[in-house]
Amino acid sequence: MELTDFFTDYTLRTITLGTAILGAICGMLGSFAVLRKQSLLGDAISHAALPGIALAFLITGAKETNMLLIGALVSGLIGTFWINGIVKRTRLKSDTALGLILSLFFGFGMLLLTFIQKMPNANQAGLDKYLFGQAATLMEKDVWLMAIVTGISLLVLLLFWKELKLLLFDADYTKTLGFNVRFLDILITTFIVLAIVLGLQTVGVVLMSAMLLAPAAAARQWTNSLGTMIILAAIFGAFSGVFGTAISASQNNLSTGPVIVLVASALVIVSFIFSPKRGLLFREIRFRKNRRELHLKKTLTFMYHIAANHENISHPHAIRILNNFQGFTRKTLTTLEEQEFIQIEGNQWAMTKKGFNEAETMFNQLGQEND
Repeated sequence: MELTDFFTDYTLRTITLGTAILGAICGMLGSFAVLRKQSLLGDAISHAALPGIALAFLITGAKETNMLLIGALVSGLIGTFWINGIVKRTRLKSDTALGLILSLFFGFGMLLLTFIQKMPNANQAGLDKYLFGQAATLMEKDVWLMAIVTGISLLVLLLFWKELKLLLFDADYTKTLGFNVRFLDILITTFIVLAIVLGLQTVGVVLMSAMLLAPAAAARQWTNSLGTMIILAAIFGAFSGVFGTAISASQNNLSTGPVIVLVASALVIVSFIFSPKRGLLFREIRFRKNRRELHLKKTLTFMYHIAANHENISHPHAIRILNNFQGFTRKTLTTLEEQEFIQIEGNQWAMTKKGFNEAETMFNQLGQEND
């Protein structure tokens, strides 16, 4: 495969554009699911969409993509509203409700698929692609549909940006301001369901939740700003789609959907490790740096006590006290010397005026905090 293939090959170009748009909308809307702590919602909705696909086929008798997606959308919305109803009207928590609806709808969907596969109808072949996805079946009209839904989603986000931002971080306060919280909740949930339904053909029921959550989880590691997070999540999602498609196209017998999910998961791992604010690597670096600074301050404070309490000192910062470096490491003393807090000659150290003043300031601040 060459780079020019993305521009000359119709199928590859269509798949690349479709997966890029899908990744962008999933990252954009997945940010709301992550911040609302509804990470399992994507998994539940994608599984809840399966019986809708099967029922749409049974009703129409044809494997028409738009009709199947409408069935998936209706089924996914029903599953979502059932989850909300269970949480509000029972004492069950949201994770329990999500698990119940996921299992119920997915089990019913598998039952319907098994029934369809045994029907004497040649049209039923290929319905199982919605389980694991089959990006090669994407057509130009599917890409246009994704682009239109993405554009509408972006427009809605811009129109209701202030309200949705308030809803994310304080639903009760949003309600007191007079905003219709139920409408906003239904609005964002509907678009999340739409994004999931659009991705079923490409990624499939089983992996769709990862496509929704992975770009958002990766973006969350890099920023505390909602707007920046949504932009980053959309970029990460689009990159996963394009790069995953490229990898899949370069090798034989590689399914596009799973490869895209693996690329998105790799971005999550990289973000967890290397993001400056929350990354494990930089967190460990900061921890070690803080620990070294604390050790230096403890050492300097200890030296201050020796210098300040010595009976024969007329100038504490100039006195040289033979210590043989007991209780200190050579590295700590060297660092203090580099910062001009102490002077070392052989096995003897002495505090400089700068070091004495620094230690005295720390000692006084500690005393004020204790008071």
